[in-house]
Amino acid sequence: MLEILRFLSDFFVNAGALLQQWFHQWGLSAAWSRVVLDIAGSLIIVAVPFTAIFFLIWVTRKVIARIQDRLGPNNSGTWAGPFALFQTVADAIKILTKEFIVPIGADKSIFFIAPIFVLLAALAIWVVVPFGPSGMQGADLSIGIFYVVSISSLALFSIVMAGWSSRNKYAIIGAFRGVSQIVSYEIPQVLAILPPVMLTGSLSMQDIVMAQDIPYIVSLPVPAFIFLLAVLAEIGRLPLEQAEADAEIVAGYFTEYSGMMFGAFYLAEFINNFAAGVIFATLFLGGWRGPFVEQIPVLGAFWLLLKAFLVFLIFCFFWGAMPRLRIDHILSLNWKFLVPLALVTLPVLALSNKLLPYIGVTSPWGQALCLLGVNIAVAAGAAWSLTWVDDYVNRQSEELHMTFVMPSVAPEFGDLLVDGDDLLQESS
Repeated sequence: MLEILRFLSDFFVNAGALLQQWFHQWGLSAAWSRVVLDIAGSLIIVAVPFTAIFFLIWVTRKVIARIQDRLGPNNSGTWAGPFALFQTVADAIKILTKEFIVPIGADKSIFFIAPIFVLLAALAIWVVVPFGPSGMQGADLSIGIFYVVSISSLALFSIVMAGWSSRNKYAIIGAFRGVSQIVSYEIPQVLAILPPVMLTGSLSMQDIVMAQDIPYIVSLPVPAFIFLLAVLAEIGRLPLEQAEADAEIVAGYFTEYSGMMFGAFYLAEFINNFAAGVIFATLFLGGWRGPFVEQIPVLGAFWLLLKAFLVFLIFCFFWGAMPRLRIDHILSLNWKFLVPLALVTLPVLALSNKLLPYIGVTSPWGQALCLLGVNIAVAAGAAWSLTWVDDYVNRQSEELHMTFVMPSVAPEFGDLLVDGDDLLQESS
């Protein structure tokens, strides 16, 4: 019994070693054993988001329904399993049976490649996600977070390919909106990633997790806030959902897609939502670190997915409770607020982090609390700046209003002004 518990405590590493031993006994060479294990590991990694989204779609529908005073998925009609959990499976079967409809003027090759491309890009991010200590990661790249940013940028190409190849005005408008939004928000996103990288001294996702004896959300709340808003815009969630604004442009860049091609975009959307939660948890919430992980390493996956699920619930709240902003307001929020805030926060945190050892602050909690104070000061400065700008704009508006309501024209023209009440009396 004790041996079984030891095996389960580090299941993936022990299972890999056991399979490799079996392959050797069956006469398979070490190279081919490694290939088979890599393929099996890849399938397991891909299975995580695919399995999770069936549950997450149900959760999204339930949470948004409760926010909007509805029931959401239930068994009032055809029985769909306990709590209607199998409704997502029924939806998947329905989408698989739908007909592929290709517009007459579409560029067919690009039209078919776009949904495949967007799904592959969504899955490729999970390769570098650390689900636990050493051995529970597809590939521990030394440039792990840079790889994530690079792969997430590939969404631009799939959006353009889908919108342009459809030969549909709504799709093209959605593609242009999506590209402008993603390109804009990638700037504060990268600037928000740099503080955790700076404190860790590495781009490796595993190193970033290992460095968080105290989660970076404590010492870096402002970068965490910036990253959350930036990633919210990149995955296209309300209130920053303009690439597929259904009230304006039908379904955006995938308006002309149907059947499983539409399903590929739908799957990629939810996979990206959950991946955003996983990346946020890895960068700012300590990743897989949690109670009893040192004794039972397989628990690391549980803690990571739990933290990612909590971030996903925040996305669901925005989705169900927030109105959709206009595209010009979305871009103004980025260029006039997030980018300046990120550009100020990064050098201030870098300078503060370098000065702390010189003033005798060397303990982890001491450094975290000092950096928290710096973040609070930056946030207070940003709030004061917004208040000052708002007052300035209001003063300018009042002056402009007074200029038009009481024009400083020559006094002799004053008699030409007619009161509206006098006109009403004369007409009656």
